Amino acid sequence: MNLHEYQGKEILKSFGVKVPMELVATTPEEALEAANKIHAEKGCTVFAVKAQIHAGGRGKGGGVKIAKSIEEVKMYAEQIIGMMLVTPQTSAEGKEVHQVLISENVYYDGPSKPEEYYMSVLLNRATGKNMIMYSPEGGMDIEAVAQATPELIFTEEIDPATGILPFQARKIAFNLGLSGAAFKDMTKFAMALYKAYEGSDSSLFEINPVFKTADDQILAVDAKVSLDENALYRHKDYIDYRDVREEHPTEVEAKAAGLNYVALDGNVGCMVNGAGLAMGTMDLIKQAGGEPANFLDVGGTADAERVEIAFGIILKDPNVKAILVNIFGGIVRCDRVAQGVVDAYKNMGDKINVPIIVRLQGTNAVEAKALIDAEEGLNVISATEFQEAAEKVQEVLA
Repeated sequence: MNLHEYQGKEILKSFGVKVPMELVATTPEEALEAANKIHAEKGCTVFAVKAQIHAGGRGKGGGVKIAKSIEEVKMYAEQIIGMMLVTPQTSAEGKEVHQVLISENVYYDGPSKPEEYYMSVLLNRATGKNMIMYSPEGGMDIEAVAQATPELIFTEEIDPATGILPFQARKIAFNLGLSGAAFKDMTKFAMALYKAYEGSDSSLFEINPVFKTADDQILAVDAKVSLDENALYRHKDYIDYRDVREEHPTEVEAKAAGLNYVALDGNVGCMVNGAGLAMGTMDLIKQAGGEPANFLDVGGTADAERVEIAFGIILKDPNVKAILVNIFGGIVRCDRVAQGVVDAYKNMGDKINVPIIVRLQGTNAVEAKALIDAEEGLNVISATEFQEAAEKVQEVLA
């Protein structure tokens, strides 16, 4: 589950990570009020106005502005709230901005030069351990840094039995070229950041930039956070962070119906039981010359009602030219699935305007194929083997 920047920072603060003073606003008037509160407490007259959407590269699309007065805060909030923000990480139409984050100025004068660093915490799948990835080149696309200057990308693997150790935090601060008060603050920052990642059951914490102020404080100026949905039962207070406005509407509908659905860009819809079989089915579609339009796992039950809901969700995608139903009848009997497909087809009537290939294997697969073949007037094609299903997909796409 992806979070907005301000939500990620709320988690960081709860684990002792320092962040700038910031307030979220949904209207220009709230933005003005927020700026006045920050000015009253911090005395600053320069503010950042940052669009809150689930995408990076907001500044490149005009979603981050530096206001040099309280009046400019309201002006920029009026421009940003309600805009369709297009970034390198959104679709061509962009995402609508519903709220902005008003932040205090961190680029103030002081005895040392401000610096920006990159830091993230994530799982290293090759080793099965969490790791901290960091670089002295913050504020830039980390992919570009890795490509141009890979020697500036550092990693620190964390033993899950001990968690992050003090010497590892000191190593991070040393590799970032820090000394004195900034060195000590960075060690505290790295320790707290890892504890926030682990304690919140996150799959990603990315802070870009980690900022060293002119008086050697270390702050999380940005925060990209993704929580592990499977662990939300341990964090009831995080459930309200979910913003369905930022999610694909069809995926939201599927989740409400208890279906595991991910929208893709292809032309063949998939309805499968089991994640592994779903991945194999997507490979099958590719080999047949098509492109999967979605990942959809109906789970262990596939009665007429559930199949009908799944068909309706798949057909919301106008790019779908065919649907491949690939079910292994272990828990569920194939003949019951076949009857569910037939009943759903008849209930939906003209709503189904693409051919459906149904491949059923397992318990009562022969009876299931006979049931489908016996139906007339339905654009449903039965298959038994994987290769046969691939050939049927090729035929309907030709």
